Amino acid sequence: MAIKKSELYSTLWSGCDTLRGSMDASQYKDYVLTLLFIKYISDKYHGDPNALVIVPDRSSFDYLKSLKGKPDIGDQINKSISALAEENGLIGVIDLTDFNDDTKLGKGKSMVNRLSDLIGVFENENLDFSGKDWNKEIRGSEQKFCTEKEVEEGKEDFNQAVLNRVIVSCSWS
Repeated sequence: MAIKKSELYSTLWSGCDTLRGSMDASQYKDYVLTLLFIKYISDKYHGDPNALVIVPDRSSFDYLKSLKGKPDIGDQINKSISALAEENGLIGVIDLTDFNDDTKLGKGKSMVNRLSDLIGVFENENLDFSGKDWNKEIRGSEQKFCTEKEVEEGKEDFNQAVLNRVIVSCSWS
Protein backbone atom coordinates (compact mmCIF):
# COMPACT_ATOMS: atom_id res chain seq x y z
CA MET A 1 0.00 0.00 0.00
CA ALA A 2 1.32 3.46 -0.90
CA ILE A 3 2.25 5.79 1.92
CA LYS A 4 -0.12 8.73 2.12
CA LYS A 5 1.25 12.25 2.39
CA SER A 6 -0.97 12.86 5.38
CA GLU A 7 0.55 9.85 7.18
CA LEU A 8 4.08 10.99 6.40
CA TYR A 9 3.32 14.55 7.51
CA SER A 10 1.69 13.34 10.70
CA THR A 11 4.75 11.22 11.51
CA LEU A 12 7.13 14.10 10.82
CA TRP A 13 5.11 16.47 12.96
CA SER A 14 5.02 13.92 15.81
CA GLY A 15 8.81 13.72 15.56
CA CYS A 16 9.02 17.49 15.88
CA ASP A 17 6.64 17.41 18.84
CA THR A 18 8.96 14.93 20.56
CA LEU A 19 11.81 17.44 20.34
CA ARG A 20 9.77 20.52 21.24
CA GLY A 21 11.23 22.52 24.10
CA SER A 22 14.66 20.92 23.97
CA MET A 23 16.13 22.92 21.08
CA ASP A 24 15.38 25.63 18.56
CA ALA A 25 12.59 24.64 16.17
CA SER A 26 14.86 25.10 13.15
CA GLN A 27 16.97 22.16 14.42
CA TYR A 28 14.15 19.59 14.61
CA LYS A 29 14.60 18.67 10.97
CA ASP A 30 18.22 17.64 11.56
CA TYR A 31 17.07 14.86 13.88
CA VAL A 32 13.72 14.00 12.30
CA LEU A 33 14.98 13.82 8.71
CA THR A 34 18.06 11.82 9.69
CA LEU A 35 15.85 9.17 11.29
CA LEU A 36 13.46 9.28 8.33
CA PHE A 37 16.42 8.67 6.01
CA ILE A 38 17.56 5.67 8.07
CA LYS A 39 14.00 4.30 8.16
CA TYR A 40 13.68 4.73 4.39
CA ILE A 41 16.98 3.09 3.44
CA SER A 42 16.45 0.30 5.97
CA ASP A 43 13.01 -0.53 4.61
CA LYS A 44 14.15 -0.20 1.00
CA TYR A 45 17.68 -1.65 0.98
CA HIS A 46 18.65 -3.53 4.17
CA GLY A 47 19.60 -7.09 3.26
CA ASP A 48 19.54 -6.46 -0.51
CA PRO A 49 22.94 -7.43 -1.98
CA ASN A 50 22.22 -5.35 -5.11
CA ALA A 51 21.15 -2.24 -3.24
CA LEU A 52 22.25 1.27 -4.11
CA VAL A 53 22.96 1.87 -0.43
CA ILE A 54 24.63 -0.64 1.88
CA VAL A 55 22.90 -0.73 5.26
CA PRO A 56 25.10 -2.48 7.84
CA ASP A 57 23.12 -4.39 10.49
CA ARG A 58 24.21 -1.94 13.17
CA SER A 59 22.96 0.96 11.06
CA SER A 60 19.49 -0.39 10.30
CA PHE A 61 16.32 1.05 11.75
CA ASP A 62 15.75 -2.26 13.55
CA TYR A 63 19.08 -1.76 15.31
CA LEU A 64 18.04 1.76 16.34
CA LYS A 65 14.81 0.32 17.77
CA SER A 66 16.91 -2.04 19.91
CA LEU A 67 18.61 0.99 21.50
CA LYS A 68 15.40 2.37 23.00
CA GLY A 69 15.70 2.81 26.75
CA LYS A 70 19.47 2.24 26.86
CA PRO A 71 21.53 4.81 28.79
CA ASP A 72 24.01 5.27 25.93
CA ILE A 73 21.36 5.58 23.19
CA GLY A 74 22.68 8.92 21.87
CA ASP A 75 26.25 7.69 21.54
CA GLN A 76 25.10 4.44 19.94
CA ILE A 77 22.92 6.27 17.38
CA ASN A 78 25.94 8.41 16.46
CA LYS A 79 28.08 5.29 16.01
CA SER A 80 25.35 3.64 13.95
CA ILE A 81 25.08 6.62 11.62
CA SER A 82 28.87 6.87 11.38
CA ALA A 83 29.07 3.23 10.27
CA LEU A 84 26.44 3.91 7.60
CA ALA A 85 28.32 7.00 6.44
CA GLU A 86 31.64 5.14 6.25
CA GLU A 87 30.14 2.19 4.38
CA ASN A 88 28.63 4.44 1.71
CA GLY A 89 31.19 7.24 1.38
CA LEU A 90 28.89 9.72 3.11
CA ILE A 91 31.17 10.95 5.89
CA GLY A 92 30.40 14.60 6.55
CA VAL A 93 27.03 14.26 4.84
CA ILE A 94 24.68 12.15 6.96
CA ASP A 95 26.69 12.09 10.18
CA LEU A 96 26.58 15.78 11.11
CA THR A 97 23.74 15.66 13.64
CA ASP A 98 24.85 14.83 17.18
CA PHE A 99 22.34 12.51 18.82
CA ASN A 100 24.38 12.66 22.03
CA ASP A 101 24.19 16.44 22.48
CA ASP A 102 22.87 16.94 26.01
CA THR A 103 22.42 20.69 25.43
CA LYS A 104 19.76 19.91 22.82
CA LEU A 105 18.37 16.55 23.94
CA GLY A 106 18.65 16.75 27.72
CA LYS A 107 20.82 14.84 30.15
CA GLY A 108 20.55 11.29 31.40
CA LYS A 109 17.05 9.84 31.50
CA SER A 110 15.63 12.89 29.73
CA MET A 111 17.81 12.22 26.67
CA VAL A 112 17.09 8.49 26.77
CA ASN A 113 13.34 9.12 26.87
CA ARG A 114 13.39 11.80 24.17
CA LEU A 115 15.44 9.68 21.72
CA SER A 116 13.47 6.52 22.53
CA ASP A 117 10.24 8.41 21.85
CA LEU A 118 11.64 9.85 18.62
CA ILE A 119 12.58 6.39 17.33
CA GLY A 120 9.13 5.20 18.39
CA VAL A 121 7.49 7.79 16.16
CA PHE A 122 9.03 6.10 13.09
CA GLU A 123 7.88 2.62 14.15
CA ASN A 124 4.49 3.48 12.68
CA GLU A 125 3.33 0.44 10.66
CA ASN A 126 1.86 2.75 8.01
CA LEU A 127 5.32 4.16 7.36
CA ASP A 128 6.71 1.29 5.29
CA PHE A 129 9.00 2.15 2.39
CA SER A 130 9.75 -1.43 1.36
CA GLY A 131 7.00 -1.86 -1.23
CA LYS A 132 7.32 -1.16 -4.94
CA ASP A 133 4.35 1.19 -4.73
CA TRP A 134 6.23 3.76 -2.65
CA ASN A 135 4.75 6.97 -3.93
CA LYS A 136 7.53 8.99 -5.60
CA GLU A 137 5.53 12.19 -5.52
CA ILE A 138 5.99 12.51 -1.76
CA ARG A 139 9.77 12.09 -1.78
CA GLY A 140 11.25 15.42 -0.80
CA SER A 141 7.95 16.74 0.51
CA GLU A 142 8.92 15.82 4.08
CA GLN A 143 11.43 18.68 4.38
CA LYS A 144 9.04 21.04 2.61
CA PHE A 145 6.35 20.14 5.15
CA CYS A 146 8.62 20.74 8.15
CA THR A 147 9.82 24.03 6.72
CA GLU A 148 6.33 25.29 5.86
CA LYS A 149 5.11 24.47 9.37
CA GLU A 150 8.07 26.37 10.86
CA VAL A 151 7.40 29.39 8.63
CA GLU A 152 3.67 29.24 9.45
CA GLU A 153 4.46 29.38 13.13
CA GLY A 154 7.13 32.08 12.70
CA LYS A 155 9.91 29.73 13.76
CA GLU A 156 12.04 30.08 10.67
CA ASP A 157 12.43 32.89 8.19
CA PHE A 158 11.31 32.57 4.60
CA ASN A 159 14.81 32.64 3.05
CA GLN A 160 15.87 29.61 5.08
CA ALA A 161 12.68 27.83 4.03
CA VAL A 162 13.44 28.40 0.35
CA LEU A 163 17.04 27.24 0.82
CA ASN A 164 15.88 24.06 2.55
CA ARG A 165 13.54 23.24 -0.34
CA VAL A 166 16.39 23.57 -2.83
CA ILE A 167 18.63 21.31 -0.74
CA VAL A 168 15.91 18.68 -0.46
CA SER A 169 15.05 18.65 -4.15
CA CYS A 170 18.70 18.04 -4.94
CA SER A 171 19.26 15.38 -2.28
CA TRP A 172 16.25 13.17 -3.12
CA SER A 173 16.66 13.31 -6.90
